Amino acid sequence: MAFLFELVPALLAGLLLARRWPGLATRLAPLMVRYGVPFSVMGLLLRAGVDWRFADVLALALGMVAVGLLLVGRWLRAPVEQLGAVVGNTAYFGIPAALALLPADVIGYSVSYDLAATLLTWSLGPVLIGAQGLRPRLLIASLLSSPAIRGLAAALLVQLTPWRDPLAALVWWPARVIVALSLVMVGLRMAPALTVPLPPRLWPAVVVKLLLFPLLALGVLQLLHLPAPARAAVVLQAATPTAVSVLLLAEAVQPGGDGAEDPVPATGGDGAGAADAASLVLWSTLLALLTVPLWARLLRG
Repeated sequence: MAFLFELVPALLAGLLLARRWPGLATRLAPLMVRYGVPFSVMGLLLRAGVDWRFADVLALALGMVAVGLLLVGRWLRAPVEQLGAVVGNTAYFGIPAALALLPADVIGYSVSYDLAATLLTWSLGPVLIGAQGLRPRLLIASLLSSPAIRGLAAALLVQLTPWRDPLAALVWWPARVIVALSLVMVGLRMAPALTVPLPPRLWPAVVVKLLLFPLLALGVLQLLHLPAPARAAVVLQAATPTAVSVLLLAEAVQPGGDGAEDPVPATGGDGAGAADAASLVLWSTLLALLTVPLWARLLRG
């Protein structure tokens, strides 16, 4: 119940704010990505401790998300559906869920998964949705501009100073506030799709994201004999709903383009890509309010 009490009010606040200020999400999103996400990642990493034991989980998460994209690519045709079925809302939904449902000392595993998912989403996502060639220069630029990378770099720098512990304590609660504001952002982004039912063709992507992908992650982790805390943290992140970044990419990326002006929607000229992404984010988030606590109960058992 603590999970619901932490998430639901923030989501409702975002939905209500969107009714009064429909364009608020567009104005706040750049600030959240540029400053909020790096700061919250830094605060969470400092609280958990930057430890090489999390590197294994980061590499494992990279592999799972990449393999997941390859597998769903054989089943789901639209790029938005492929990303929506594998890339979870780890930063805005998964980290708050981990804080509410898991011990604080395993948050580092959750943040490691978030870093891996963020790297793949913002480096390969534009290529996949925009049908662009894989350009090393653009890929490196995407990695360097990743908010997760900036937060990791800041945490590593602070870790090297003699003031690591007091700084970690100082930024912990501001980081928690930013996580709550991130959930408000989810509500703002969900609002436009609230009155639109989920199209039947998108249900397979939702089922994969909330049930099959975390089940695959659990099976892999069992085979690798990862410790129970790491297993719980990674599976919970794998079970998160479709990432808001999928919607942002669908709104911004033009297929076959090269950054020129007059972008077109990701799946055609009718805006279907962004509409599908908004529906996936909304309905997977609503259903995840039920499925994520069930996954947490299963993992504790």
